[in-house]
Amino acid sequence: MRDAAINLRAKPEQRDLIDQAASMLGKNRSDFMLEAACDRAQSVLLDQVYFRLDERRFKDFVRLLDAPPSANAGLERLMAVKAPWAERAARKA
Repeated sequence: MRDAAINLRAKPEQRDLIDQAASMLGKNRSDFMLEAACDRAQSVLLDQVYFRLDERRFKDFVRLLDAPPSANAGLERLMAVKAPWAERAARKA
């Protein structure tokens, strides 16, 4: 059961936009806003993850970061594909 209130004020057009999106997902405004806020909060927190390593593990970690990448056929194929916007720009030139 939810028992903590979160109050905020919005412009009518913001409220209407949120209501429209919530309706498209079959949710009410509160559920939609709470889910969106929690998704964003998790994203922010995950971007700030802190981890601690002892000296040996830290050196191993740095060595792995500094090592050249190993061969990756899938990545090589992906990097060989021209971006759609680059192809359009080349045709226009």
